[in-house]
Amino acid sequence: MQPIHDGQCGLCTHFGAGNDEPKVVQIRVLGEAPADLVEPCGLPDNAEKGLKGTPIGSCAGFTPAKSA
Repeated sequence: MQPIHDGQCGLCTHFGAGNDEPKVVQIRVLGEAPADLVEPCGLPDNAEKGLKGTPIGSCAGFTPAKSA
């Protein structure tokens, strides 16, 4: 497991394309994620391109996810 910090994709509302799957919610609650996890990005510019990212990634479109 890798620790996830503010500003990284795992804590962004766009990570996992806004889904509330248990694995995405757990990342936000626990602040850690599997090193090999890849999820789609729901940020409009990125989603349009089919971009996927890891929980430790980051971009200028970071928007904090709502607290679980």
